[in-house]
Amino acid sequence: MTRDETGWDLEVRPEKMRRWVVVAAVVVMAIHIFAALVLRGGGDTGVNLRVVDQIAILAIGVVLTGGVLLFTRPRLRAGADGVSVRNVVAERHIPWTDVRGLFFDQGAPWARLELPFDEYVPVVAIQARDGERAVDALERFRELESRYTGGAVSDNDDGGAVSDNNDGGAVSDNNDGGAVSDNNDGGAVSDNNDGGAVRGDD
Repeated sequence: MTRDETGWDLEVRPEKMRRWVVVAAVVVMAIHIFAALVLRGGGDTGVNLRVVDQIAILAIGVVLTGGVLLFTRPRLRAGADGVSVRNVVAERHIPWTDVRGLFFDQGAPWARLELPFDEYVPVVAIQARDGERAVDALERFRELESRYTGGAVSDNDDGGAVSDNNDGGAVSDNNDGGAVSDNNDGGAVSDNNDGGAVRGDD
């Protein structure tokens, strides 16, 4: 679907799982309908079902069918406002600033959305069994991630900034106005907090 139709740049649902779930739901409902119509009172079977019992069987079938159809709900959406992940029941909205990538673990049945602090959200909507369709969804998601995050993922907590440059040899961490820099080639370390300064040269 396009953004004009849904308001999202990307919307993904599992393909093969939805087919199997629909088939299973039809089978469950058919079994209960058959049971309600065939199992009647009388004869030598000892079964004594009244109309209310038949209605109850149908009601149970409806409830079970609805439970099975919940597995058609998984969905992933991505757009300018962030990423929305809905698995079987709950839906979670995640801003792009918290997204650290979308990956498949080796042997995993579905993808996972990486978050800060080693957290992640399972993405049931993108399943390995969907093959090329899953690969295409990953590529499209990463294009959007690059677009909305500026092509870089950074880890910035409480206003601090961390950068690592192997060739230039600089690492800086700035919290509450203080600065620490380490330059491997230039060999300078400085720490400035509240106006004080310490500088060392190798």
